[in-house]
Amino acid sequence: MVARIYRPSKTAMQSGFGNTRQWRLEYEPECPKTFEHVMGYCSSSDMKSQIKLKFDSLEDAIAYCQREGIAHKIIDEHPRKHRQRTYADNFRYGRIGTWTH
Repeated sequence: MVARIYRPSKTAMQSGFGNTRQWRLEYEPECPKTFEHVMGYCSSSDMKSQIKLKFDSLEDAIAYCQREGIAHKIIDEHPRKHRQRTYADNFRYGRIGTWTH
């Protein structure tokens, strides 16, 4: 079973960087989830899919996998593109879009 090591990105509901500084280790699913028609929920017999470990650094996560003999792959993080903007840019002349007021 292969484990994924990655740093989670921030969700659309976050304005800050909470829960994005730590590295996570999660197992890839062994079998697909099945839909239970009677009860209306998805189920899986894969118990390792419930394991989610957090590490302070990438080196700690790799050391854990090597110590426990877990095959792993590292998913590179994509750098965040930050564009410097000011509030005045919303009202500048010739901006893209139509004026709504």
